[in-house]
Amino acid sequence: MKQMRLRYAGACRLCGAPLPAGTEAIYESETKTIRCLECATEATETMHPDLEPPCDESLSTESGVAGSSARREYERRKAKDEEKLREKWGHFGGLAVALSDERQHTKSWDRGAIGEERLGARLNALAAAGLAVLHDRRIPGSKANIDHIAITPGGIWVIDAKRYKGRPELKIEGGILRPRVEKLLVGRRDCTKLVDGVLKQVDVVRDLVGDVPVTGVLCFVEADWPLIGGAFSTRGVQVLWPKRLAKVLMEQTTGDVDVARMHESVASRFKSA
Repeated sequence: MKQMRLRYAGACRLCGAPLPAGTEAIYESETKTIRCLECATEATETMHPDLEPPCDESLSTESGVAGSSARREYERRKAKDEEKLREKWGHFGGLAVALSDERQHTKSWDRGAIGEERLGARLNALAAAGLAVLHDRRIPGSKANIDHIAITPGGIWVIDAKRYKGRPELKIEGGILRPRVEKLLVGRRDCTKLVDGVLKQVDVVRDLVGDVPVTGVLCFVEADWPLIGGAFSTRGVQVLWPKRLAKVLMEQTTGDVDVARMHESVASRFKSA
């Protein structure tokens, strides 16, 4: 990574802020992305003082590219949509493509990929001798994947990134006379199934690592979080935002997990998607 003056306009991969040409920013050569100076400073301040830069070669194992499978699916769907328009309109196909809006279902893959990419960039910025990360990992025997896995001395964190609008809230129904039911709402949208999905991912990882603590996380990248508070837990799954997640992970400095060895073991079991 190096600080440089941008020759071309771009956007910060962490916060999405527009960066005009001529702006001072951080360029990451490995991912060919840029970060604004504010996010770069924030990542540095978030790091725990007991953590030092990586010095173990085993931690340099391929971590994967955040959002890569979602990005490929978006490009595939976009190309297919454009091909249908060209076939339908013949000589006017190029014009039809230029004037047509993307289908909502196709656009949702782009939104999801951006969310994973931004969170992945933040996690990469936090990676140190006491923390290792993996991105976009295939679940064996399934078409599903795990967005991010963070490995700390205190345990493993299975992270699902979501780029939803609205405020995440926990709604509790039932109680004394009826069974207690916890629902995850984002705005007015019932997103409880997202919790079910994370719990399934946690079970898959736990089957591999045995007694090592495994925690599920739903990280909403662009949700309407309140200025004070906001994070909560439902059925053991932490629901929070990127900055809060970074702080929680960097506090996991004590424990019995051999980060380097566990990183290698998990990476060999869950291949890049």
